[in-house]
Amino acid sequence: MYLEYYGLREPPFSITPDPRFVFLSERHRDALAHLLYGIGQGGGGGFVQLTGEVGTGKTTVSRLLLEQVPDNARVALVLNPRLSPVELLETICEELHLDLEGRRGSVKQLVDLLNHYLLDAYSQGLRVVLIIDEAQNLSVDALEQVRLLTNLETDTQKLLQIILLGQPELRTILAREDLRQLAQRITARFHLTPLSTAETDAYLRHRYKVAGGQRFPFTDTATRRIHTWSRGVPRLTNVIAERALLAGYAHDESMIGPKWVDEAAREALAPTPRHARHWPMAAATGVAVVALAATLWWWPRGQDAVARDASVATMPQDRGTGTASGANAAATAGLADDAGSGAAISNTANSGTAPRAASRIPQLDATGLQGAIATAASSPTLAWQHLLQAWSQPSNAAAAATASACPAQVSDGLRCLQGQSQLDALVALGRPVLLKLRTDGHTAWALLLGADAVRLRLQLGPQTVDIDRIALARVWQGEYAALWRAPAHVQPPFVVGQYGPAVEWIHARLQPAYAGPEVLDAAMLGAIRHFQATRGIATDGVVGPETLMALAARDRGPRLRTVLE
Repeated sequence: MYLEYYGLREPPFSITPDPRFVFLSERHRDALAHLLYGIGQGGGGGFVQLTGEVGTGKTTVSRLLLEQVPDNARVALVLNPRLSPVELLETICEELHLDLEGRRGSVKQLVDLLNHYLLDAYSQGLRVVLIIDEAQNLSVDALEQVRLLTNLETDTQKLLQIILLGQPELRTILAREDLRQLAQRITARFHLTPLSTAETDAYLRHRYKVAGGQRFPFTDTATRRIHTWSRGVPRLTNVIAERALLAGYAHDESMIGPKWVDEAAREALAPTPRHARHWPMAAATGVAVVALAATLWWWPRGQDAVARDASVATMPQDRGTGTASGANAAATAGLADDAGSGAAISNTANSGTAPRAASRIPQLDATGLQGAIATAASSPTLAWQHLLQAWSQPSNAAAAATASACPAQVSDGLRCLQGQSQLDALVALGRPVLLKLRTDGHTAWALLLGADAVRLRLQLGPQTVDIDRIALARVWQGEYAALWRAPAHVQPPFVVGQYGPAVEWIHARLQPAYAGPEVLDAAMLGAIRHFQATRGIATDGVVGPETLMALAARDRGPRLRTVLE
């Protein structure tokens, strides 16, 4: 395992926003100061705008902001703004824990409720802040509704401070003539730019040290090459550095030079030649994730490149039908299984038989994706059959129909969870999940089979397809469904002071970050909050289904592909 090889306690270049690894460049400090200004008395109501390219650290800065929120502030955080105006109002009220009974669907009643809350908060000396992440996804109607919320005011002060976080497109949107009234209410603007070459070097050294590393493994030339490839984008820097560490480990080289950085960058970032024309857009918008280490740690050193590229194991057979065939076989062929992948690769490499070349997966453009969604909509339970097959469950039509209701318990030990999330969090989970796609009146579930820096692989209806990551944003509003496994005795709710087998199960999956006693005390709750923060889960310390599913993500089971050929 490469962690032991480099003397590390944990992966230094994970793409999850762990506060312990935060490196604040001068630009990040300025951005945080702008946001704190917005929350403090200096904001004076209205809007504060923070923009930046994908992966430059907007989410990290916003999380630091939430950690420094003053005691007299109440924050509503909207993570998925692809909502209608009334849905946006409902989400804001829910974030502020307001009672919506009898008010849903009515803009007037929701605004009245919000106004009453804001006036009450003002009378108590409280400041209310609305933070909207990915604000470039707000519709014009939703933006107008947000602007109207700033009309809620007293004679001397506006009652709501709004912070918009978004990609550079947000600046273009707000420059539109029909949105000039909103633009005029922005009291502070800041654009987060990438790191310089020197900052990239300092960033790499900082993260490596936090992870427990003593001897920095990258040569000066290698760090400059990482900056060249990543263009100073922290998330891209993490992806390349992580892959370069794996390359050094695989070739038994403790010092990593530019050769391994170049190879890592080409593997992690470069599109195939047939997609090269899309690369500028993809580099700017899609290079967000690749939870590479989660599926690559088990690679044995000395294994040749051919074996690594063929790192998809044969899935276990469907216990309900005997063998995987047809559409189900197509679905499971795109997944890796961490329980058996290592053995499968070794057997292939040692047998002297080259793995059979996989059929080329078609790449769909926006029009093709819409057509595929329309086709898949006619078979609503087929995606559930694919998901059940991935977990080696009976996958006939009756079983899929039962699973599609997403009951808490699908079968012995196998559970279902349906909710809202962001793509980065789901990819970091590393499991196949269903994504609900919508277009032109059609709705269909698609099974996420894999993801790299540029593309996603989906089982959509009867076909397996690749799409550009940016294409998903047009048809997916964050709805997902997932299966996960845990022992029957691991059941919420959990209470402070609890101990026993269920708490021991949680304790084991918090390792090595937490080594305290096996009891749900204040220290373990703190470790749980930290774990939640690193996984994009609400940091409330409550061990609910979402947290349990994330804890179980390292256990045996199907895994996403991270190399899409």
